[in-house]
Amino acid sequence: MLPCSWGLWRSAIHTLKTFSRASPSARGLCIPTRAVCDAETIFALSSGHGRCGVAVVRVSGPASSMVLRNMAGLTQALPPPRTALLRRITDPQSKELLDRGLVLWFKGPHSFTGEDSAEFHIHGGPAVITAVLQALGSLEGVRPAEAGEFTRRAFHAGKLGLTEVEGLGDLIHAETEAQRRQALRQMDGELGRLYQDWSYRLKRCLAHVEAFIDFSEDELIEDGVLNQVDSSVRQLETEIERHLKDERRGERLRTGVQVVIAGATNAGKSSLLNTLCQRPAAIVSPIAGTTRDIVETSLDIGGFPVLLSDTAGLRDSSDSVEREGVRRARQRVEQADLTLVVVDSTQLPPDPQLVAAFLQEHLSTVLPSPEAGMTAASDRVLLVLNKSDLVPEEQRERTEGELRERPGLPPACFLSCSTSTGLEDFLTVLQSRVKTLCGDPLSGAPSLTQARHRAHLQQSVQALNQYHQYRDQDLALAAEGVRLALTHLGRITGRVGAEEILDIIFRDFCIGK
Repeated sequence: MLPCSWGLWRSAIHTLKTFSRASPSARGLCIPTRAVCDAETIFALSSGHGRCGVAVVRVSGPASSMVLRNMAGLTQALPPPRTALLRRITDPQSKELLDRGLVLWFKGPHSFTGEDSAEFHIHGGPAVITAVLQALGSLEGVRPAEAGEFTRRAFHAGKLGLTEVEGLGDLIHAETEAQRRQALRQMDGELGRLYQDWSYRLKRCLAHVEAFIDFSEDELIEDGVLNQVDSSVRQLETEIERHLKDERRGERLRTGVQVVIAGATNAGKSSLLNTLCQRPAAIVSPIAGTTRDIVETSLDIGGFPVLLSDTAGLRDSSDSVEREGVRRARQRVEQADLTLVVVDSTQLPPDPQLVAAFLQEHLSTVLPSPEAGMTAASDRVLLVLNKSDLVPEEQRERTEGELRERPGLPPACFLSCSTSTGLEDFLTVLQSRVKTLCGDPLSGAPSLTQARHRAHLQQSVQALNQYHQYRDQDLALAAEGVRLALTHLGRITGRVGAEEILDIIFRDFCIGK
């Protein structure tokens, strides 16, 4: 505890002076490029483009009430906030009837953007939408919104933190159930609250260190203050490192699991791709080397996003085009989160006791070297023994029993792409692996979802190492390490130097969001 005394007041005054001299980014401030209440009023179609039953046109800014009065013919008071009102929507210039629909009024700051806002719920035909948008554009002081501008204004108004903005963007682009759950959790603020808690604790550490630097000689600081800081910094470092050791589950769930089909020529790789995506995405031919380039398709496997890639058959070739295809195939295997190694079951040794050694040798020709982090026993590999319908049932059953008792091999699934025999069991194993790679988005601490989060957290850990390095040599340099760690955390949440990353984040939003 720091004593409440004249020394503490002196420390506060000293801190304020230092703070006022620092640059805005060093002070932990987010300086917006536009004022929170922008002088311009913006509008956009917030629902999706194309024919639909109902389309939503959103308006935000100081002229929203004027827009609502002119477009909806409201001569009296505006409708109560957040109350739908059925009105004739007309062109303010020609007074021509454009549509009949619902209008809503949102009085700032109790709106998504924090500004006065209005919404028009109109019929979703292209001609109706175009007419309403053209009428809005004819009003003075009203302009079409830029991509992500509504959310940018909500951020500047303090309605959303930066991690919540990113969660909202992920929710809009979510294609699977697991992606929706993860994005919704982030948009709800769980990840932002975690980082804000770390920031608050670092601020306390920094305050205690700076107070010790200024007043330890005056005996105004109790003994053990630095020991408390040491303990807090060490605990924070442990928590951040644990957060980083997530094997990229959150990022993988956000962008999709990279699953690569690899193996020798004519093993049935393209047939497996077509079977999984249930359409003829790749050409299937008995001619070896038909697939030359990467064929990709997106799948939803048990609610988890998968980017499935078919690759060229791995073999030596004198054909320069095929050699390039093989090179790309090996490169894609090295980058894969999960590799499906397809083997022609008819090529297996008749003696089941020799199959394990055969597969071990085959895997060594398909997978990268062990130094690349992938081995035959890796949980990033599945064996697919295709064309099982061409293997005698007794031999297949004996081989399955033999492989179950052999450690050091990845799970092996007998499958026939021709008859779909074994497909259900294979999909169960595949779904389990994909779920393990992505994790459960609803359990445990919130997931780390962005590469920029990871980069700033890694730099925060390095900065905290600086504190330990200089703690007994130069306390001012040690304090600077804590300050740097705090700055990097602030860059994640948008409290420090956010402007340089705003354009990257907001440009991925649709115009009406």
